[in-house]
Amino acid sequence: MNEPTPADDRETLLMVNGFSPYVDALLGTRFQIQRLDQAPGRMQLLARIGPQVRAVIAGASVGFPADLWDVLPALEVIAIHGVGTDKVDLARARQRGVKVFTTPDILSEDVADLAIGMWIALSRRVADADRYVREGHWSAAPFALTRRVTGQRAGILGLGRIGLAIARRADPFAATIAYTSRHPVPGVAYPYEADCMALARRSDVLFVALPGGAATDAMVNADVLAALGSSGLLVNIARGSVVDEAALISALREGKLGGAALDVFRNEPNLDPAFAELDNVLLQPHQGSATAETRYRMVEHMADQLNGYFADTSTAGSRSRNGVS
Repeated sequence: MNEPTPADDRETLLMVNGFSPYVDALLGTRFQIQRLDQAPGRMQLLARIGPQVRAVIAGASVGFPADLWDVLPALEVIAIHGVGTDKVDLARARQRGVKVFTTPDILSEDVADLAIGMWIALSRRVADADRYVREGHWSAAPFALTRRVTGQRAGILGLGRIGLAIARRADPFAATIAYTSRHPVPGVAYPYEADCMALARRSDVLFVALPGGAATDAMVNADVLAALGSSGLLVNIARGSVVDEAALISALREGKLGGAALDVFRNEPNLDPAFAELDNVLLQPHQGSATAETRYRMVEHMADQLNGYFADTSTAGSRSRNGVS
């Protein structure tokens, strides 16, 4: 006679999308993880577990799908794997009393590293040169001259944690560094420009480090790209929504912009196929924070947040721990 299977008394944790190999190791002991992206029947899974789900985890680029609000009546906390909350309805979260956690102060350095690497790779055409050697063209003719990085004027659109980390790294290279944010940043010596048009005019390379959302949608538009100019470079490690992609593709095609290095896209991972046809753009698969060290620390931080929340949900302190709503 078979022994009865013991009940699983772990909290049910709904994972919206797959984003880290460390989730099971760091969260699986305390939580019973249900994967929405791997469920053969999405609505069937939600109908079965929805009423008992108190916590959801999701990548920042995916966020919290709007259709989940009505099927998760017991929801108390959303943990975002990243720093962006532009794809979470924060107003509705506040209305429902749902806490929204993020993983700040962890990924800034890696994202800034990639931004500088993309700037150098774009200016020196590193990917093109690699392909040139692999395809055997070097023996026939030298590779074309590229562009010097040192001495370029850098503009940083959004001087938050990531923007400041980019500025620190750009300092040894750049002739000047200026920035635009909603307000001047206290204690920062870099020149401040009130709008991105003015910043683009004084920049050879424009780094985009703004949060996404309605307030920044298509902020880098055709006019900003024109102000950056035919030799200007755009590096976007923020959100694809910040850039008007149609205007960017047009500027790159017509030689009105020198080049672009992009780690993020409006419809990722299904980016506009026109990007792949351009030879003056460097493409990356949204890997700004994708190092083993940082991804481990991000999930570790999420585990600490969730464990802290569920350890004692009866006190106000535990219910507001590291929350942004």
